[in-house]
Amino acid sequence: MNIILHQPEIPQNTGNIGRTCVATGASLHLIEPLGFRLDEKAIKRAGMDYWQHLDVHRYVNFEEFKAKNPNAKIWMATTKAKYTYTEVEFGPDDFIMFGKESAGIPEEILVDYEDTCIRIPMLPEIRSLNLSNSVAIVLYEALRQTGFESMQLAGELHRLHWKES
Repeated sequence: MNIILHQPEIPQNTGNIGRTCVATGASLHLIEPLGFRLDEKAIKRAGMDYWQHLDVHRYVNFEEFKAKNPNAKIWMATTKAKYTYTEVEFGPDDFIMFGKESAGIPEEILVDYEDTCIRIPMLPEIRSLNLSNSVAIVLYEALRQTGFESMQLAGELHRLHWKES
């Protein structure tokens, strides 16, 4: 699975998203310009010590991303979509793109992806959710649909043991 951030502005969001990508085995694709430097303390603090394990790719613009990923199936997360993220079928190699915090994905990009635009339902008076939360919501649905491949599905207590049932 792949997450694309188009011109992210807030380093803490990108750090949190990077940590989520490491936890799920997803790759992170960053399309410039970024609203921060990748060596900022805020991004490393949010990503904790996981950032070094992140599979991250940078692109000058969306055109470069498309040129380097010509067969990518891209789901565009936008409040302008006709379909919800639960109405579509994700594949294990799909890309899910999110726009910058202040404006989302530009409409000039969205018009070419009408059939793969998806939204997270919310009350009409709310403009949008936090970017990091949005990525987690959609990514985990995509992972659920693809069977959480290679992910740990059960856990153990640290000091004690679960009671036999």
